[in-house]
Amino acid sequence: MDMWSLFTRKEGQGLVEYALILVLIAIVVIGVLTLLGDRLTTVFSQVNDGLQAPAP
Repeated sequence: MDMWSLFTRKEGQGLVEYALILVLIAIVVIGVLTLLGDRLTTVFSQVNDGLQAPAP
């Protein structure tokens, strides 16, 4: 096995591509949650308060 064949092997290429896509999705989700975190906290607090209100 020479050096060139080490760089041209493609057996694990699909797995690496899926891992990179997964990392990209994780970064996007973390970014969105960071930007919308305060709004989501407010919404969930309002829903929680509405559920805890006594029934008339």
